[in-house]
Order: sequence, then structure tokens, then C-alpha cells
Amino acid sequence: MIAKLTGRLDSSGAGHAVIDVCGVGYLVEASARTLDALGAIGGEVTIHTEMLVGEDFLRLLGFAKAEERDWFRLLTSVQGVGAKVALAILSALEITHLQRALASGDSAMIARANGVGPKLAQRITHELKDKAGALGGISGSGATYVCATPGPLADAVTALTGLGFKPGEASAAVAAANEELGAGASLDALVRVALKKAGK
Repeated sequence: MIAKLTGRLDSSGAGHAVIDVCGVGYLVEASARTLDALGAIGGEVTIHTEMLVGEDFLRLLGFAKAEERDWFRLLTSVQGVGAKVALAILSALEITHLQRALASGDSAMIARANGVGPKLAQRITHELKDKAGALGGISGSGATYVCATPGPLADAVTALTGLGFKPGEASAAVAAANEELGAGASLDALVRVALKKAGK
């Protein structure tokens, strides 16, 4: 099982890159975001990988971050979502946006990805809405979920769940509010802004 590659970026194309590791070139399929993150040809890169093995194929998928790989695994746990569709979703949406879309049940945002129709987008949001909250440690470019540590953030999440929000939805809304307000925001301010972020 190949979990990670560190080597030189030999080449890249539509949907794939070749990583030269000590003279061995590994063909790695990847999302557009991962390919953009690899940088210039000839540079040293580290890429996290997932190996798919079938009766007549062996594919290596690459991800710029381990978090992206975890989200790939979560997406492909949904019936009808294969590697191609999961990579299309990760190409279309940053992890932060994907988390928020799932937490709020925004299937229209998921449907922006190539090859994802309305019905499949609804299935993805329905099946992963609660599971997404379990990936609280995963983040993309900024804060997305709040860890359950004592303080105003955790208290704000508790307040929202008490109002009927799902844990993942409450956590995403509070994280967005905290990102807007900055460190040191009061509990009242966090709850007020989080409710606006959640659309209530």
C-alpha cells in the first residue's frame, strides 16, 4: 500500500501528474486543486496517495493534503460516487466549502461539480450531512469546524445544537462566525453571527 510519495514533479497533465521517486515515475491521478498545488515541473513535491486495485486495473490517486484524501474516502462511501466523481467534487469545491455545503444540506453547491446531477448531489448531502461533522479535525484553507474544547466557541456550538441544529451544522456556523469576528469574540456575538450564517 503506497500512502505517500516524495520526489520530483516530472510532468503533469489533465487530471494526472508523474512523480519521479529515485528514478521511478509514478502516474498519479489527482483533482485540479491538487495539481495546482504541486507547483512547477522539476520541483520537489510530497503527495498523499490512495491506491485503487481491481481485477484489471491498478490506480494511484494523489492528494495535496491528507485531509483531502480523507474527504475522498468519505465521498466514495456514498453509493454512485466513484473516484472520478469524488475527484470532480474536490476539484470544484474547497474542503471548507464542501464541509459547509454538507452541514447545511446545500445539494446545489455539490451539484456544481462535473458529472454530479441533482439526485446524486441530494444523496451525497443526505448521507454525509452528519458524517461530515465527525471529521472535525479536517480543514482546508481556514477554520471550518470547532473542536469540543471549553470556551466561547464550544458554548456557542452547544447553544446552536440546543436550538435544533445538527452538531456538524452548528460547528460549521460557529467556525464561520469566529472567522468573521476574530479571536476574542464574545459568546453572544458568536451565537448571533452563527445564526445568520446558518440562515436563521
